[in-house]
Amino acid sequence: LFGSSDEEEDAEAARVREERLKAYHEKKSKKPALIAKTSVLLDVKPWDDETDMDAMLKACKTIVKDGLVWGASKLVPIGYGIKKLQVMCVVEDEKVSIDELC
Repeated sequence: LFGSSDEEEDAEAARVREERLKAYHEKKSKKPALIAKTSVLLDVKPWDDETDMDAMLKACKTIVKDGLVWGASKLVPIGYGIKKLQVMCVVEDEKVSIDELC
């Protein structure tokens, strides 16, 4: 009972384990790879209160790259009548570097 082992039982268990590992690796290889994405909030601050922020938004969104998706934007008051522009974007880490946007 204790300490006895059957060679056939061990061989059968090893064969079953190998089949399960093979099936697991085949299933794992069929899954698509995850795409790493980063959500970025850019603050665009004007030089003075006369800067056209709508033109600035259009200029920001002229940047077109594969893996870059522009999102919502809004004007946030800073003070003294000056507003900064906040622009959201989502970048795929493999295709676009955040340093390229700034």
